[in-house]
Amino acid sequence: MPKARKEQISLNDTPYYHCISRCVRRAFLCGSDPLSGKDYQHRKQWMIERLAHLAQIFAIEIYAYSLMDNHSHLVLKVNTQLSSTWQDDEIIRRWQRLFSLPVLIERYQSGQCDTPAQKDKARETIELWRQRLTDISWFMRCLNEHIARKANAEDQCTGRFWDWFLRPAKPAYITAL
Repeated sequence: MPKARKEQISLNDTPYYHCISRCVRRAFLCGSDPLSGKDYQHRKQWMIERLAHLAQIFAIEIYAYSLMDNHSHLVLKVNTQLSSTWQDDEIIRRWQRLFSLPVLIERYQSGQCDTPAQKDKARETIELWRQRLTDISWFMRCLNEHIARKANAEDQCTGRFWDWFLRPAKPAYITAL
């Protein structure tokens, strides 16, 4: 029986994970579709650019990747020590590169939080973002959702584009890459 992703990840056992995303509905990530004759090779560049963008934001290192016609492989290392060194302003700056900030956080940044409860809630939100910036599920969400939206717009369709799963990657496997 399948396990939830949060039950599959144990950073105490290993910080390395092999994530596999595959296209659904016979969609193509890149390469050429022999039935339609369409070339999707340009989507590989979408993936490379998005991976580079996310690597600058998350405390997750990309050790290796492989982009195939209908799926991708990523070997990732979660670096929780790095994120623990980030100050609140750094967390906010990183999160803002992906999402718009709530009004409370904007007020916190400008020193306009009036009550201790507002300050506590802002700090709680920032701590949640720190955790998400070391979370493989959030990393994959930010990667796959972005690519799916672009691909669906290009294919003029809606719905799921990806299925993904992960497994722990043993350090010996990593060094063999």
